Amino acid sequence: MFLVHPFQSIGVPYGWAWFLSQAIIMVVLSLILMLSVAAVILADRKIWAAVQLRRGPNVVGAFGLLQTIADALKFIFKEVIIPSGANKVLFLIAPVVTATLAFIAWAVIPFDKGWVISNINVGILYLFAVSSLGVYGVIVAGWASNSKYAFLSALRAAAQMVSYEVSIGFVLVTVLLFAGSLNLSAIVEAQRHGWFAFTLLFPMFVIFFISSLAETQRPPFDLLEAESELVAGFTVEYSSTPFLMFFLGEYMNVMMLCGLMTVLFLGGWLPIWHVAPFTFVPGVVWFILKMAVLFFLMAMVKAIVPRYRYDQLMRLGWKVFLPISLVWVVLTAGWVMVFPHGIGAL
Repeated sequence: MFLVHPFQSIGVPYGWAWFLSQAIIMVVLSLILMLSVAAVILADRKIWAAVQLRRGPNVVGAFGLLQTIADALKFIFKEVIIPSGANKVLFLIAPVVTATLAFIAWAVIPFDKGWVISNINVGILYLFAVSSLGVYGVIVAGWASNSKYAFLSALRAAAQMVSYEVSIGFVLVTVLLFAGSLNLSAIVEAQRHGWFAFTLLFPMFVIFFISSLAETQRPPFDLLEAESELVAGFTVEYSSTPFLMFFLGEYMNVMMLCGLMTVLFLGGWLPIWHVAPFTFVPGVVWFILKMAVLFFLMAMVKAIVPRYRYDQLMRLGWKVFLPISLVWVVLTAGWVMVFPHGIGAL
């Protein structure tokens, strides 16, 4: 394992060597992810500005590259204000829960062959459990704020997240039927002869993409912070570092879902074609490029699609996506039974 043998070579016992190697990997990955969030937020603002024919952030640093860092420092050095009627303990725990769950979800995402913190055989179930726990951070934040606006928005957000997690769950079932494994690295390897996005699972890829927007409350599904109704959503009473942690958790989840879509449907670290010069490019570069394309599509949706009404949002999840995903589970199971050795292509 990476870094274990170097530690053992200087006399560190195996147990401590393993612990230190994992701790170093997690710290480095966390720092990389936080810097990536800064870059993604800047890209989000730049893409939105370009669609609206304006410049976006362009003052702090060259081309505005340091704008996100400056915003983060501003939040960190501001005073933490807690409403007098709030439950102070839960009020501060909620953003910690949200940010922590956003970080630990990355433990099973493979960036390249062998580049994964925990290559467990039930990686899909792990991610589904972590995403389900994310509802608690939202509910606790809304309730602990002692504000009817925050609480109403938290209820909306929880209903929205639960609704679209159902569709995402059935989408995952179709992928598992094709790949025959719950291990994310094995799912990538199963796409060596054809990405799942270009097979029978293409409609599931579309549903997963749209459900990811709703799961992370991205526009056009940002109903929890509809300005005319709920002021600023369940974070309306938050400021300074606690608000920054919610913001960090939101974009971490966006990036994680882009990475998960890359693994499930776009072949993960595999190149577009298994011929030179595409095979010369490292797998992690392919993984990052695919994630960037998916995030660009999310940013374009944010810029050009108007916000849904809440009843339209729930109708789409329960009356459109759920029936389609259920039918596709049956179709996929039938396809796998008829073509057990040729499921990678139509």
